[in-house]
Amino acid sequence: MKIALFWFRRDIRLEDNTGLNEALKSGLPVLPIFIFDSEILTELPKNDARVSFIYRSLEKLNQKLEDYSSSMKILMSKPIDGFKKLIEEYDVAKVYCNKDYEPYAIKRDEEIQALLEKNNISFHSLKDQVIFEENEITKDDGKPYTIYTPFKNKWLQSFKKEEYTPQELSEGKFFIEKHPFPSIKEIGFAPSQKTVKPFTLSNLSNYSTSRDIPEEDGTSYLSPHLRFGTISPRQIIDQLVEGDAVFLSELIWREFFMQILFHFPKVVNENFKAKYNGIKWRNKEEEYKKWCEGKTGYLLVDAGMRQLNQTGYMHNRVRMVTAGFLCKHLLIDWKWGEAYFAKKLLDYDLSANNGNWQWSAGTGCDSAPYFRIFNPSEQVKKFDPKFHYIKKWIPEFGQLDYPNPMVEHKFARERALETYKEGIENT
Repeated sequence: MKIALFWFRRDIRLEDNTGLNEALKSGLPVLPIFIFDSEILTELPKNDARVSFIYRSLEKLNQKLEDYSSSMKILMSKPIDGFKKLIEEYDVAKVYCNKDYEPYAIKRDEEIQALLEKNNISFHSLKDQVIFEENEITKDDGKPYTIYTPFKNKWLQSFKKEEYTPQELSEGKFFIEKHPFPSIKEIGFAPSQKTVKPFTLSNLSNYSTSRDIPEEDGTSYLSPHLRFGTISPRQIIDQLVEGDAVFLSELIWREFFMQILFHFPKVVNENFKAKYNGIKWRNKEEEYKKWCEGKTGYLLVDAGMRQLNQTGYMHNRVRMVTAGFLCKHLLIDWKWGEAYFAKKLLDYDLSANNGNWQWSAGTGCDSAPYFRIFNPSEQVKKFDPKFHYIKKWIPEFGQLDYPNPMVEHKFARERALETYKEGIENT
């Protein structure tokens, strides 16, 4: 029997899934698959919280597939090897998936498409995880935007809410075949104690003010769900009301950084602005270690790093403070910080992580100027004046065993300004 495959990736849901709907419209029975990519998994710790979240999300999805007398086929391999096995085992006519815009994913999909074409199998890659993809919001000359505000303005001009309403699950047939669902141990991992919180859109009326106050915990916890696609951007926007403009702008930032990564893949390993390539980072290992452990002597920096280490989250305002401290107070290369966040964040997304780190370092496409240097102590006065957030994450707060600041702010600021200035002159 000829079948279609639907390849789940960053879209772990049945509802409002563009590629899945197209597969179900194909007239062929649809076999749902997921590939735990061994190229990625080998680099992760065995109790990685993101793998646990993906696993639990797939488990829930598989239970829903039982209502259609179907199930998910799980593979653990390199994607190319997985597809070689699938086309030997089944009479595959078509493969559907949703587009991914990261450099690794683009290369992977090109390799898969070439294999399928050799076997006379069509490959269909659909827009799903964004409202507008890489070439839909551009300058009048067709070139990509590199400044957020004009990108946002064009995005808003182009957007018509009624065109992006969530789709019902298309009527079609899933391939009726029961596959054993592997345990998490069978894929080589152990359950993580860190959990992804359910997202909430209920507090968005106060989002513009509460999102900057760490103790209020006024963020949506949406980012991991968007990252792995347990909800679509259309489902989110469908629930927004007119007063949610600040929240919507965060979704637009996400798409801005995605199109920057697509058009300028060099940013993965390089400064977007080449004029900063001459900066001589200090890169002191022992200072980096103190930052990682939350032992810098700066309260908001340390509280944020400890929240990250213990939970896999960090409040958005605090992310800016911790990142700025690493790059400018300690003069440690932003790539070191980006790598640490990539290892720890439950909502790690390459484009956003890279874009925000380069923003903090002043080296990115639309970044804070290099001479903008947060005073971490002043940030406490503004955003945690009663120390509620700090006390939660620093139990030794106010005690003798809490370290003194590892560097004096005024000295660090002047050193950073001089180092950046010399770096620009020497590029």
